[in-house]
Amino acid sequence: MSHIEHHRSQRTGWLRAAVLGANDGVTSTASLMLGVASARTGHASVLLAGLAALAAGAMSMAAGEYVSVSSQADTEQADLALERKALRDDDIGEHQELAAIYVARGLDPTLAKEVATQLMAHDALGTHARDELGITETLKARPLQAALASGASFAIGAAMPLLTAWLSPHALQIPLLVATSLIFLALLGALAAWAGGARLTAGAVRVVLWGALAMALTSVVGSLFGAVG
Repeated sequence: MSHIEHHRSQRTGWLRAAVLGANDGVTSTASLMLGVASARTGHASVLLAGLAALAAGAMSMAAGEYVSVSSQADTEQADLALERKALRDDDIGEHQELAAIYVARGLDPTLAKEVATQLMAHDALGTHARDELGITETLKARPLQAALASGASFAIGAAMPLLTAWLSPHALQIPLLVATSLIFLALLGALAAWAGGARLTAGAVRVVLWGALAMALTSVVGSLFGAVG
């Protein structure tokens, strides 16, 4: 029988961006709409604020993720270029460096040298990238993937409170926005925890707590400005 394990580390590239985007989409959009609603504005103004938050937030998240992960990718490429040059200029020194890494991980020095020799003969740059620099195909930076995951998930998350506000009677808009947004956040937190192999309750609670705090603060701000107006 073959031994098969299903690991979740291959999901980290898009999962982090998607979770961050969806959570921010619900939290920031619902908070902004609650702030506007708390200022005693009309139903149309609340919907307009939510729509603007969705459009601006999705683009901002996508651009931010792309720039951030591109910086990481640039750093990885620069490190690989240095490693490629080192392999060309000092192959023996790089072999010794790799063998020392394996010794530090528990291999016998003789075996470590043999492993280093065989792996470098197979793929010297890939071996040093993985074992010296920690750069692997699974975890390497993918800017476009992160940007698309973050922007799309933000738009989906933001659409939830926007749809709630659109369908709610004006008199019940604030309590329904709060209730449904917290439910959405709990579901997102649990889903993210499940995808990452963590406890569902812990994932849901931490997302709900921060979302509730954000909505409470913006509601207070909206009420104060509404009172002043």
